[in-house]
Amino acid sequence: MSGAATHIVDDDPAVRDALQWLLQSRGVPSQTWESAQEFLRFASRDLCGCLLLDVRMPEMSGIELFDRLRALHCRLPVIFLTGHGDVPMAVQALKDGAFDFIEKPYDDNALVDKVLAAIAQDTRRSVREDSILLLEQKLAQLTHREREVMQRILAGKLNKVIADELGIAMRTVEVHRSRIFEKIKVRSAVELSQLLSVLGDKSER
Repeated sequence: MSGAATHIVDDDPAVRDALQWLLQSRGVPSQTWESAQEFLRFASRDLCGCLLLDVRMPEMSGIELFDRLRALHCRLPVIFLTGHGDVPMAVQALKDGAFDFIEKPYDDNALVDKVLAAIAQDTRRSVREDSILLLEQKLAQLTHREREVMQRILAGKLNKVIADELGIAMRTVEVHRSRIFEKIKVRSAVELSQLLSVLGDKSER
């Protein structure tokens, strides 16, 4: 299934059908799974969207599935569906990185609103990761010398100072600067600095 979708994991077919109908009524694509094991076989770190997950299921509980997904580095936002007695477990799951939990019986609109919020968060994460990947690809095009020049540009050093430090002509620094800006697709040192800030210290490597 391509694109962002809400994955519903619940061992009760009536619950699965009701949740899928509810999401479809608000235009939210969804897919249902009858067990944690079934979804786990499908799961990957590339999934986008949201996971609606029942806490209590036979064989493998929702909490166990959540732990397995974290071990797989699957970052799909998880919303737990809980009975009253499961709230302490759900609260602990929140501390461990779950997106939210909803107590049964739940309000339909509130549930869909939380699903939409989870999908929006996941979309922002995906867009950010795509941007970082594209930037890393651009950085990979730089030569060793261009990286040396770029580090000094980011430090705010003038062309003359960079030339003196690297033992090259100032005109050569200007050529390197121009090529760096062209490869990274920026127009100024300020824009370069802002763009690379998302990588932290990666630009120094």
